[in-house]
Amino acid sequence: MSAGAALNSGYSYRERVRPQAAGLSVLDYYARFYPHSDRQTWAARLAAGEVELNGHPAAGSESLRPGDRLAWHRPPWAEEAVPLHFSVLYEDMHILAVHKPSGLPTLPAGGFLDHTLLALLRRQWPAATPLHRLGRGTSGLVLCSLTPAAGSRLTADWREGRIHKRYRALSAGVAAQEKYDITAPIGLVDHPRLGQIYAATPAGKPSRSRAQVLERRGGSTLFQVDIETGRPHQIRIHLASAGLPLLGDPLYLPGGQARPDALPGDLGYLLHAERLEFRHPAGGEHLSLSAPVPPELSSGFSSSG
Repeated sequence: MSAGAALNSGYSYRERVRPQAAGLSVLDYYARFYPHSDRQTWAARLAAGEVELNGHPAAGSESLRPGDRLAWHRPPWAEEAVPLHFSVLYEDMHILAVHKPSGLPTLPAGGFLDHTLLALLRRQWPAATPLHRLGRGTSGLVLCSLTPAAGSRLTADWREGRIHKRYRALSAGVAAQEKYDITAPIGLVDHPRLGQIYAATPAGKPSRSRAQVLERRGGSTLFQVDIETGRPHQIRIHLASAGLPLLGDPLYLPGGQARPDALPGDLGYLLHAERLEFRHPAGGEHLSLSAPVPPELSSGFSSSG
């Protein structure tokens, strides 16, 4: 099912002013660091009293100092319709694993607050906390903790590379090799429309993906991808850096850079989090959990029938 047009309850975005913003006005700060809205829109929000500086309404002309407290109290808004469902793959008193559909954001961001997996989960499990984030367009397995102890243990295992992650992806173009060991560093780069975005860059953090061809389909290639790190958009960036961007990806070009004319959005590609293997945070037993692969990412799939 999809969501209707009901308003959410609004949200307050709170932050501390970063050192590099010292001396900027409040208006300049928001216009520079949050370019998803133009300067005129931020000025209108300030005039409407939506922004506070150190607990007091901000006019916009105030000069900022590092550590100042800013808050934008966003009024209620109608969120974009998304699939508002998921299925449970595993549950005990410590952890929860669910199957997220493509199109549903994992966590609040941008224009999404109530229309997120997190909001849906917490209606039934108030302590549920996703331990990793799938892109909005990515389907598949999301692992959540249900207790602080389980979350702490699994977060440490994730950081130390003790959790094995496997995906399926459909790339544009026909792979020339059977296997790819991709190590392009990933980090934030400037973008003319989106401010900053993750992409392949020599200044980025070390990253590693191992991709294996499962099937070649005319002008596309079905891959199994195991990732040793978990950088944002890692598989999309890495396959693009190898000259094989995901089929239909609106953002990444061959080479792993973002399209200069890209607009906000995270749909159009086929990527699925298929499997997680890890030690149970309480009992220590080995668990291998999987989410059913969508037909389009199954070997032998034919769009013509």
